[in-house]
Amino acid sequence: MKTAIIHDWLTGMRGGEKVVEAICELYPEADLYTLFHFKGAVSDTIEKMNIHTSFLQYMPFARKYYRYYLPFMPMAIEAFNVKNYDLIISSSHCVAKGVIPGKNAVHICYCHTPVRYAWEMYGQYFAIGNKPKGIKDFVIEGVMKYIRNWDIKTVGRVNHFVSNSENIKERIKRCYNREAAVIYPPVDTEYYGNKDIVDKREDYYLLAGAFAPYKRLDLAVEAFNKLGYRLVIIGQGQDEKKLRSLADKNIEFLGWQDDKKLYECYSKCKAFIFPGEEDFGIMPVETQLAGTPVIAYGKGGALETVIDGKTGVLFYEQTCEALIGAVKKFENMSFNRNAVRENGLRFNKARFKNEFKGFVDSKLQ
Repeated sequence: MKTAIIHDWLTGMRGGEKVVEAICELYPEADLYTLFHFKGAVSDTIEKMNIHTSFLQYMPFARKYYRYYLPFMPMAIEAFNVKNYDLIISSSHCVAKGVIPGKNAVHICYCHTPVRYAWEMYGQYFAIGNKPKGIKDFVIEGVMKYIRNWDIKTVGRVNHFVSNSENIKERIKRCYNREAAVIYPPVDTEYYGNKDIVDKREDYYLLAGAFAPYKRLDLAVEAFNKLGYRLVIIGQGQDEKKLRSLADKNIEFLGWQDDKKLYECYSKCKAFIFPGEEDFGIMPVETQLAGTPVIAYGKGGALETVIDGKTGVLFYEQTCEALIGAVKKFENMSFNRNAVRENGLRFNKARFKNEFKGFVDSKLQ
């Protein structure tokens, strides 16, 4: 059976790319199509695939500003000729699901989310407020309207949807009026869950991830400025300059770190801070695999990965005061580190591969 895997872009190893990696392990003979591929940015498993890129790959400054080519991404994804494939698997958080399949192909979309900056999180991504609109705002509104219309128009190109959580299943129903099966994404439990749990913790909290507006790292910085507790931040991104300017001396930025350093911090910190609303959120699961509790905003994927009072503390208002309250509550609690790890082990890669392969096989039959 001739198989094609479609993914929006391969520019780093984040949660979506870990899903693609597992799918590539299931279908190593498949062809992989993506808008952008920066060699060396993803795992060896993905790099070894037969990778096809779009014309956007060769546009000026594409490596640094690839997201700015969003208005041209629908055209680029539709330009892929995948009509000779029997099975198409799209891994989509932007436009991948809009690829045009052949007449007799089965198209299964693993949907990380409907395009979040065009739907649910438009205001957070583009800082929409009460300020007077300028030319830039009108351009953004026009582009997002076009993306939403195209996104709806291409729903019929997918035969079966799979969502990464109950949270996204509901969003798919709301945005696309389609049902979706839920298969939680794979987490590297072999790496993060096979080490000894550190009992004696160092006196700091940990925050990690991409410095994107919707992740609300600014909320954590504000809260820890007031608390005065030590906060270590790992990551990089568009909000870095802003976050550094807000932070007091008790907040330390380590920049991007590899898995070894990340696990070291997971295992030694008091707790992991997760102030944003995520579609699923792999880092809180990785943290729990180190036996470390999570203090998370109680909305989105965190409701499915963090057990309030058992593997962490949830706060239900996305405010500085609510986060401060959750941290203070945590300070007076104790956790069974092995129970925290056991919860994380539910999301292992073998489970994902078995469930996803079983789903695909059932639809092909």
